[in-house]
Amino acid sequence: MAVEEEGLRVFQSVKIKIGEAKNLPTYPGPNKMRDCYCTVNLDQEEVFRTKIVEKSLCPFYGEDFYCEIPRSFRHLSFYIFDRDVFRRDSIIGKVAIQKEDLQKYHNRDTWFQLQHVDADSEVQGKVHLELRLSEVITDSGVVCHKLATRILECQGLPIVNGQCDPYATVTLAGPCRSEAKKTKVKKKTNNPQFDEVFYFEVTRPCSYSRKSHFDFEDEDVDKLEIRVDLWNASNLKFGDEFLGELRVPLKVLRQSSPHEAWYFLQPRDSGSKSLKPGDLGSLRLNVVYTEDHVFSSDYYRPLRDLLLRSADVEPVSASAAHILGEVCREKQEAAIPLVRLFLHYGRVVPFISAIASAEVRRTQDPNTIFRGNSLTSKCIDETMKLAGMQYLHVTLKPTIEEICQSHKSCEIDPVRLKDGESLESNMENLRQFVDRVFSVITKSGVSCPTVMCDIFFSLREAAAKRFQDDLDVRYTAVSSFIFLRFFAPAILSPNLFQLTPHHTDPQTSRTLTLVSKTIQTLGSLSKSKSASFKESYMAAFYEFFNEQKYADAVKNFLDLISSSGRRDPKSVQQPILLKEGFMIKRAQGRKRFGMKNFKKRWFRLTNHEFTYQKSKGDLPLYSIPIENILAVEPLEEESFKMKNMFQVIQPERALYIQANNCVEAKAWIDILTKVSQCNQKRLAVYHPSAYLNGHWLCCRASSDTAAGCSPCTGGLPANIQLDIDGDRETERIYSLFSSYMSKLEKMQEACGSRSVYDGPEQEEYSAFLIDDPQQTYKTLKQVIAGVGALEQEHAQYKRDKFKKTKYGSQEHPIGDKSFQSYIRQQSETPAHSM
Repeated sequence: MAVEEEGLRVFQSVKIKIGEAKNLPTYPGPNKMRDCYCTVNLDQEEVFRTKIVEKSLCPFYGEDFYCEIPRSFRHLSFYIFDRDVFRRDSIIGKVAIQKEDLQKYHNRDTWFQLQHVDADSEVQGKVHLELRLSEVITDSGVVCHKLATRILECQGLPIVNGQCDPYATVTLAGPCRSEAKKTKVKKKTNNPQFDEVFYFEVTRPCSYSRKSHFDFEDEDVDKLEIRVDLWNASNLKFGDEFLGELRVPLKVLRQSSPHEAWYFLQPRDSGSKSLKPGDLGSLRLNVVYTEDHVFSSDYYRPLRDLLLRSADVEPVSASAAHILGEVCREKQEAAIPLVRLFLHYGRVVPFISAIASAEVRRTQDPNTIFRGNSLTSKCIDETMKLAGMQYLHVTLKPTIEEICQSHKSCEIDPVRLKDGESLESNMENLRQFVDRVFSVITKSGVSCPTVMCDIFFSLREAAAKRFQDDLDVRYTAVSSFIFLRFFAPAILSPNLFQLTPHHTDPQTSRTLTLVSKTIQTLGSLSKSKSASFKESYMAAFYEFFNEQKYADAVKNFLDLISSSGRRDPKSVQQPILLKEGFMIKRAQGRKRFGMKNFKKRWFRLTNHEFTYQKSKGDLPLYSIPIENILAVEPLEEESFKMKNMFQVIQPERALYIQANNCVEAKAWIDILTKVSQCNQKRLAVYHPSAYLNGHWLCCRASSDTAAGCSPCTGGLPANIQLDIDGDRETERIYSLFSSYMSKLEKMQEACGSRSVYDGPEQEEYSAFLIDDPQQTYKTLKQVIAGVGALEQEHAQYKRDKFKKTKYGSQEHPIGDKSFQSYIRQQSETPAHSM
């Protein structure tokens, strides 16, 4: 979901690795240990939670989290909680990184000190304020200056203990005075509309004369300020909770009267800053925040067309896509946007076939084929990750869940055996698990996605042609990917492939490690199996699998997934679980006299139906066939005073659902929209608000069957697996080329050097793979021209935005540090360099 600006879409995403915490304060009890978990929050909205690590003051989490960010935010925050069985979980401390500081820590492991959490550290939100100074002539003829302070609205206030009932106090303060007034309390909203005006007398009445018109005393006004404090009206005995404040000196009225602006709320000046930050411990994080500014498609056509022609360039090493792989520090950096772009335009198979054939021609030993971290291997890895995720889930998830739930001991290393464990019994447990995993993999060939099979076919053909004397190379070329880089890593770390929600416990993790090692060796078809293991106990265990039937099963599977002209992929119509989880739904009114209340339910989406039940594993209480989903759209918060709501529109009624947070709401809307995209009766218009009290809140139409009043969201790709924005990927590739411009220029020099000089090559040029210097130079020239044109467009957009943007607007409230920094950069940048 992009934030729309003029002629531009802005995408935000964040990838986080939560490592470990250390030196947490001891629990004030005899045990002293804590059961801790960590949450990821956009401002104060929780979007992810780790597992609980029990009985530790240095908990290791080792969890990854990625999400697209669907809204603006000021802080990315991490809270460490201590679980309490009997009371509300207590917060130990937090790390809050301002949005404008995220680039400082980009993609590097950093230890952050945990900070204390109090009302001042939790401030968020903004206020719309208007000040107006006017003269009032009293009946007696004297002049009085009055200040009108208008509180219009607030947005994004924090939710305290699950509720927000805000009110504001408005104080005119000076050295010798303090006069306060208060708004009404707005119930159950963190976006209150106040629109209340308060009047204050700012100068003593004096004799009226034309000369003294607005000529008030400087010392009075310079020392006066309006302070607005936001509070949450609480029923608790501890009093109302502070939400934030802003202070506006009255001298702003010298520049303009009236003065109207948005302000970010700030902590109080008396906030607890004296507390030592080091006494709460620290948290290790790795954060990658990305912001893509994407123009309309026409801007990218020259660079995009150059990239999409890469498969047809001879030699392929002279193509734009291959050049990107040469200049990037890591091949993975180039592979991710390239694969996504080629998948979007249906060109991934020709491109991977071309670079794979070139790599095979350079390979001397068939035993090392596709074993390095080349652009080919990284591109195939990324393709399998994108196109094969559903296939992986359907194949492995039930068996992985069974292993995780069984808790059977499978340790076969005699040194690691616990007291009372039997080596023979453990070997049998492990053998059964390996057999089960091996069976589901080798029987899954018919479900392997077509795009993966087409790539495997090209690998098989290229390898067989290059090494004609090695009859096994056509198998090992494919198994090095499907077993070594697809199934084995997923078994080893199932949480990284969404097969489990969190890291598995140590015993299960050890079992999965042993299963993964065995499956990897079975799939490799190596001639000396026992030599594949460093450990003698693994070699002994592998004797179970020396029968020919295992090798035959692997070859049959590899033959099926790498043969051309395979079955029609649509012929397999089995339910595929796409997403599941708890949400809150409003009763649909299917019973004539039933109450339309809200209930927590377990929702489950497959490619056949959308259902909910009381708890996971229960029978469905209600089912919506996919073909009955006419639209899936957000629901305005004002409908039920609830955030993160969306509606699944059916022929008879709409199902109103509240997700846990904005990221989850976006994920559910996206997947439901994708899976129902091809429905013939999809709506073109919908009602963005609910039907309540006899009318639609949005358009006031009284009929519950009235046609919608707003256009539905634009169409998304029908393919569930590949929701890719081609322009966004081209923008990312442009950004990579731009950041590595010096390497592009160095590669141009290398081409010129090789064209005129055959002798020993300079060391700085030898890192580049250049088969045809002239063709490569030609492509480099086109790439640099395309990147330069896009750089000019970005610079022009920034100049135009700088001219139009007003500090104090709703988009950039006063106190917006990122915008202040942007203004500083623009004012310091000479016009010619922009």
